[in-house]
Amino acid sequence: MESLLFTLTWLLGLFASVLLLIAAVAFRARRSWKVVWGIPVPMDHLCLLVVLLLAPAALGAAGDPEGAANLAKESTLPKGKGLAAKYPGDEGIGADPQVIFADNFETKADLGLWDEPRGKLGEVLDLVGDPDPALLGQRTLRVRSTLGKDTGGGVTKWFEPVPAVFIRFYVKFDPDCDYVHHFVTLRANKGLKGGDRWSGFGGAGLKPEGNERFSTALEAWGNWGKWKAPGRWNFYSYWLGMDKSPDGKYWGNSFLPAGQQDIQKGRWISAEFMLKENAPGKADGEQAFWIDGELRGHWKGIGWRKSPTLHANALTLEAYVTDRWTKNPINTVYFDNVVFARSYIGPASPKDGAGKPVTPRAAPPPPGGRPLQAVSPSPGRP
Repeated sequence: MESLLFTLTWLLGLFASVLLLIAAVAFRARRSWKVVWGIPVPMDHLCLLVVLLLAPAALGAAGDPEGAANLAKESTLPKGKGLAAKYPGDEGIGADPQVIFADNFETKADLGLWDEPRGKLGEVLDLVGDPDPALLGQRTLRVRSTLGKDTGGGVTKWFEPVPAVFIRFYVKFDPDCDYVHHFVTLRANKGLKGGDRWSGFGGAGLKPEGNERFSTALEAWGNWGKWKAPGRWNFYSYWLGMDKSPDGKYWGNSFLPAGQQDIQKGRWISAEFMLKENAPGKADGEQAFWIDGELRGHWKGIGWRKSPTLHANALTLEAYVTDRWTKNPINTVYFDNVVFARSYIGPASPKDGAGKPVTPRAAPPPPGGRPLQAVSPSPGRP
């Protein structure tokens, strides 16, 4: 239903633009004039100007669930190799001046590089052996959800914001993994301290005002159970220009490239996305994502915020699972080699540095691993 609503909204905007164009042609026959800001302007020119102004607004006001506004094919954004190509196996990538944060889950047994865990350590969250250490090291983060017991979990990291941020992570869906409700989310908060660092959390079903939060999540979307689990890649975004859902609430708007295949389970995938903030008052923000170095989606004309002090500054890496579409009792997702940067990162390259960046071979999940030391979780947040 959400996809149908967004498609109808787009068509209505296009229809309005066509009507304005017809009006322009009619006025051209009359060649009437109107004084605009003290300047005589032919009405046909004025109507055409309105068309040019309104058409982009109609197209950019909501999400893009059909991929009609996807600019990936003609985009000049980089693809394939990125800065990670200089660091075989991502070793030393954290020291690159373009990198904001990096974690390969090899150095902290208690996930100490992250600020906020969600889920019991050693059960929901765990560090386990990696089946392909030549590329991703010895350990990986396992997130396991058990229906009727928990909703999975994840970790959150706050960081100093930059105008355009790139997030790359490796992910593997267990062969038995079902649909995942929410996944990897980038949020904008009022600040990095006190209550301001939480302003971007919560707010499901509510439209942001533009001065307190916006967010985008790279997720596996199952299309209401129509696509094979876990689904296909898309953005799930909240911002002040989003569209209303059929139930009258504001659920995240989808940005979905057309023609994608179902996500393959049981193998490592390099997933990366970018968010470029807009100048307050202008719809010049962007977002894009890459899968295994292939640019799948790129959208422009997004007005993420209206406040100059609101920035994307928190990343949540999680597998949040509910029983709405998920039926498997246990659902497992693996994460590894997470990097935040100011420029395109690209897939990791082999440790020997030979060849082009690749993704690890498909392999069954490890039977177990080194359990995490239990720590006291922080108070729950919305």
